[in-house]
Amino acid sequence: MVAVGSASPTPEPAPAAFIWTDAEFDHWLATTDAKITYYGNTNPNPLALRDALNTRVTYCSSRTNGVCGGACTVYDGGAKCLNAPNTACLAATNNVGFCDRAGCGGSCNQLSTCGMHLDGGFCWTPGTRSIIVGPY
Repeated sequence: MVAVGSASPTPEPAPAAFIWTDAEFDHWLATTDAKITYYGNTNPNPLALRDALNTRVTYCSSRTNGVCGGACTVYDGGAKCLNAPNTACLAATNNVGFCDRAGCGGSCNQLSTCGMHLDGGFCWTPGTRSIIVGPY
């Protein structure tokens, strides 16, 4: 008896719908009326190469119905623990962790397992005090 099979590449899992592409992040920045504070790489050159390990995160102070907004901070950079008190919602270009204590401690969850999605690809993260940016 001879078994014949064919190997096919295993496709990589598709990114979660709530993990933004850089284009989606840029569109949000261009169209939001939120008050933005920038942190990390603030190079305004859209043609600058992005480091594959960079993550862009925006985290905001308020949620109104399904909309995330208010005062927002945008971080662009590599692995880091971000101090993020009063965060109500966030979005990112890679998976990040969000924790209920400063210093990336306490109880932490991952954006990829967001329990409540908001409009525009944001995740509701009430009680967030810090954000873990790093490879997941």
